[in-house]
Amino acid sequence: MAQKKKKGAKTDPNNSIIAQNKKARHNYNIVDTYEAGVVLLGTEVKSLRDGGASITDGFCHVKDHELWLEGIHIAEYGYGTWTNHSARRSRKLLLHRSEINRLEQKLKETGYTVVPLKLYFSGGRVKVEIALATGKREYDKRQALRERQDKLEAARAMRYRNLG
Repeated sequence: MAQKKKKGAKTDPNNSIIAQNKKARHNYNIVDTYEAGVVLLGTEVKSLRDGGASITDGFCHVKDHELWLEGIHIAEYGYGTWTNHSARRSRKLLLHRSEINRLEQKLKETGYTVVPLKLYFSGGRVKVEIALATGKREYDKRQALRERQDKLEAARAMRYRNLG
């Protein structure tokens, strides 16, 4: 017999995460985040509903005062015909003009880049969370790992102290 879903276990296909860039927070210092809409073709949206996307190699750049998302992979739609999309094409991002101008000024400075953090559905529309970031050095990454490990050990010690 089929089991009933629990009340809190609802999954809404119109508000779900499609892909995350987990390495971005490890490789970059996040300065600021933005939510942007993505201009997509119909077969791309259908493929995203199937869960076929990867944003780990993605980055953004400004061209002609428009923000473009490069390097992400959206798999071709399985039932698509000759109208199917190219998997690694450039995709335009939709932001307010003031936000694009702010990002353009920061990108002209050395050391700044814009990376995608998360691709998700919001109310049936595909959105991407992008971040203005600076690259971490190798010793910064090691320091962050060391701090996280120290914090875990301290929490573990406190837990054992409270038990005994």
